[in-house]
Amino acid sequence: MKSIVWFGACLALFGLLGLAIPKFTTSPNGDIGWSRDRGVTSISESMHVVMRSFSAGMLLLGIVLIGAEAYRRRGAVA
Repeated sequence: MKSIVWFGACLALFGLLGLAIPKFTTSPNGDIGWSRDRGVTSISESMHVVMRSFSAGMLLLGIVLIGAEAYRRRGAVA
């Protein structure tokens, strides 16, 4: 498979994931400092939202790239 097809497949997959799971949270742990023999860390959760239009655009672009490669191969054979 060509790299364009792989790239298109990855874009389409990420677009589908973005449409299926539009909100997710991350919780990075960060070291603030040390107090004698104990470390002080902070835990904060942050919510991220993936826009529907962005996910749909990625899905559409992935499908177009896969289709363009299939069209190019079909034209080369005929």
